[in-house]
Amino acid sequence: MGGVGITAEGLGVRGPRGWAFRGVDLTAEPGALIAVEGPSGSGRTCLLLALTGRMKATEGTATVGEARLPKQSAAVRRVSALAHVTGVTDLDPALTVGEHLRERALLQRRFGGALRGLLRPRAERAAEARLRIGAALTAAGLDPEALPKGARTAVRDLERLEALRLSVALALIGRPSLLGVDDADLKLSEAERAEVWALLRSLTETGTTVVAVCGEAPEDTVRVATRQPRESEQPQDDQGEERADALAGTGRA
Repeated sequence: MGGVGITAEGLGVRGPRGWAFRGVDLTAEPGALIAVEGPSGSGRTCLLLALTGRMKATEGTATVGEARLPKQSAAVRRVSALAHVTGVTDLDPALTVGEHLRERALLQRRFGGALRGLLRPRAERAAEARLRIGAALTAAGLDPEALPKGARTAVRDLERLEALRLSVALALIGRPSLLGVDDADLKLSEAERAEVWALLRSLTETGTTVVAVCGEAPEDTVRVATRQPRESEQPQDDQGEERADALAGTGRA
């Protein structure tokens, strides 16, 4: 599945405690690597959720492919997936890597495909799941055999970069046209950050459009800067709660 182009003009989301972000303009071609850059509390994650159809914009307009936001959010959700978003795509620390992958493949088969896919023989469905999982792991650069206990390694035992790769792999099982990745460079070393950006670039080379939230964006990305809300728009001591408030106030899908 190819990527989708994204445009936005004057896009903003307001929650009960003020603006999460506003005034965002963006133009990106299909297969672009879009970096949402800004300090924590500046609405980066809310913008990611808005562009992937999970949060309703309060003002402005946006299009993802041929779908207009916010009216066609469901269409955007069908072609997009999220990875590494706290409170949305959290990994279960008690489950193993293999269990996460099998569960996601099962959910994809039941809810992400056509009805006729459920009527195929069990062996055929299992083979399809293995292919999807293998392709997703390869694209995410995660080799379960290299983990301490292979696919039986619990999430709690993964390194931070390994957990991020697993989250990306889970998102890719659905073969999205648009992938949103939150906190792509959070608490990573310089070398690890370079690995993450190399991974995300490799995904765009296959046609997938990627939106990645980060503290500092590389030069070779479509950069979108967010800012700390002004005191007149949002109380300073409420900034840490703004994402949760905006999610509740705008009806996260």
